[in-house]
Amino acid sequence: MVATEQPFVGNSKKSIIGIVICLAFMMVLPFIAQAVGGMTWVRIADQALLYVMLALGLNIVVGFAGLLDLGYIAFYAVGAYAAALLTTPHLSENFAGILAMFPDGLNTPFVAVMVIAAILAAIAGIMLGAPILKLRGDYLALVTLGFGEIIRIFMNNLGKDKFNITNGPRGINGVEPVSIFGFSFDQTIHIGSLTLTREFLYFYLFLALAMFSMFICYRLQNSRLGRAWMALREDDIAARAMGINLRNIKLLAFSLGAMFGGVAGSLFAAFQGFISPESFSFMESIAILTMVVLGGLGHIPGVVLGAFVITALPEILRYTIEPLQKAIFGQIYIDSAVLRPLILGLCMVSVMLFRPKGLWPKPERNDKKDVDSGEDVKVTPIEVL
Repeated sequence: MVATEQPFVGNSKKSIIGIVICLAFMMVLPFIAQAVGGMTWVRIADQALLYVMLALGLNIVVGFAGLLDLGYIAFYAVGAYAAALLTTPHLSENFAGILAMFPDGLNTPFVAVMVIAAILAAIAGIMLGAPILKLRGDYLALVTLGFGEIIRIFMNNLGKDKFNITNGPRGINGVEPVSIFGFSFDQTIHIGSLTLTREFLYFYLFLALAMFSMFICYRLQNSRLGRAWMALREDDIAARAMGINLRNIKLLAFSLGAMFGGVAGSLFAAFQGFISPESFSFMESIAILTMVVLGGLGHIPGVVLGAFVITALPEILRYTIEPLQKAIFGQIYIDSAVLRPLILGLCMVSVMLFRPKGLWPKPERNDKKDVDSGEDVKVTPIEVL
């Protein structure tokens, strides 16, 4: 018996060219955004890159492992509050023991803050994953939704006068900006004729971290662990029969995905300078899940595209709905706050109808190519036992 063998030849040259073009575009994106809509749009671009990191983390859980998580925003909150408590004097002001040891606050270096936020988020991910290892489908979704709401309510209620950890709904103000090896990102620098404000500096920091996150995701996807996650996603019974330890790989999916959320949360707190429980509502979890599904479940470039679309589209509608009504009807009939969610929802439904696998789905690679296509095919004899 003979079989056709077609060695896979990757388009590495085209991939490198594409990466260089995308990187060049991202380097000039904040300048384009500033020219189009001022510093507001640069901040939106900053926020989009934070959502890219969050979406990549959720893609590990939902896209790679097939575990539906509706409470992912909880890990974002854990990272944000970790950064706030470690860089502000809040704990010293409310606890005499901490004040005696750290009279000026903890003032933890931000690199250490990111590491601690990632570790705490990973622990929270294990705490979520351990009790629900046997759940799947709707039950898994409900439990993760409840976990996200529990964390938000927990942050909201830990603001009592005698035990004030999170300052409750008032939030924590004065979070220290990112400072790495003495270089503060909360400043304006001049390079020749270019003026880079804090929004520009944060953009390039978030871009570097988003690219590093993509690199990690690609390495995970192509590893033994990534293949085990995909086997779990396709059929957990078959995966168990193949000898895959489902408990370990589920816990790894939850913990590694949570680490992305924890790091993004610490960056969010430093960028905003203020956090409160209202920033981590259930709708934020839905928005991040939408980015993953709309872009292309399990496809890293699609997830990045989905994060940018979901972040930018509402803001584009915010600034175009009312001018369009004035241009067409001469006056405003429907406020943008009412019409914007409707149009956004219609756009998402349309994408799901006409592009059910997402805007940029994972390409399906055939095992064989048509022999009649005229391409050279190696024929190698294979012994049959």
